Amino acid sequence: MAKIALACDSAADIPKEAVAAHNIHVLPLTVIFGEEALKEGVDISVEAFYERVQAEETLPTTSQPPLGEFVALYEQLAEEGYEDVIFVTLAATISGTNQTAQTAATMVDGIRVHVFDSQIATYPEGFYVLEAAQMIEQGQDVPAILERLESIRTRGIEAYFMVDDLNHLHRGGRLTGAQAFIGSLLRMKPLLSFENSGIHPKEKIRTKKKAIQRLKEIFAEKYTKDKPIRMAALHAHSPEDAEAFKAWVNDVYPEVDIITTSIGPVIGTHVGTGTVAIVWYEK
Repeated sequence: MAKIALACDSAADIPKEAVAAHNIHVLPLTVIFGEEALKEGVDISVEAFYERVQAEETLPTTSQPPLGEFVALYEQLAEEGYEDVIFVTLAATISGTNQTAQTAATMVDGIRVHVFDSQIATYPEGFYVLEAAQMIEQGQDVPAILERLESIRTRGIEAYFMVDDLNHLHRGGRLTGAQAFIGSLLRMKPLLSFENSGIHPKEKIRTKKKAIQRLKEIFAEKYTKDKPIRMAALHAHSPEDAEAFKAWVNDVYPEVDIITTSIGPVIGTHVGTGTVAIVWYEK
């Protein structure tokens, strides 16, 4: 049976323990503070990133891994005896990572590269990676794994999030300066969804408490017990909010498999400190 490697970019925000347990190869994206470029998860931790964001006057920017790092990874995997590598990327509509991964694939010999566009980011991207990891460990082949990932992508991953700091949406072009200023004064907390490879506004709610309550209502409206789901409550330097949501799910829906985890620096740059998200898909 062909030896299959699994790789992704760091925007998948997979906890380090899972990365090690499943032998996942992660290429880091970069966050840039002024002239200082820091590789996500290598040069700067999640905690250090959010502390720095709160201390800095200017918000950081982000960049994808360079082409040479993809080529080097593929060549390394080929040398290690892998015949195939499945590389899961964040949405091609929000980053050039997917295209670069594909370009690099044409530059190496000795290994078949299968680049999969998750059409999403942060831990929902990680859902695909962990699903593939489980199937590799079960001895499934590449076509079966890609078919399963495509099936999940076709059905869609539910992803809703509450943004606490409007400055990040303003800088990203989703709010004007006036909207961000007025929204902050009124304590507005936008609820957004990630669907069709992009971020879409859903509702505007006064106060964070009400916004998180609305996330609970959205889940209650959409969740049916017909099929088991895998779920996560995500947070950007706001673990108490994610843990509180998880506790609510455990109490009301004890059958649901849910974890909490952090939104990493690259995605955190765009959504901001205090963001809370809920994501899930049918197993």
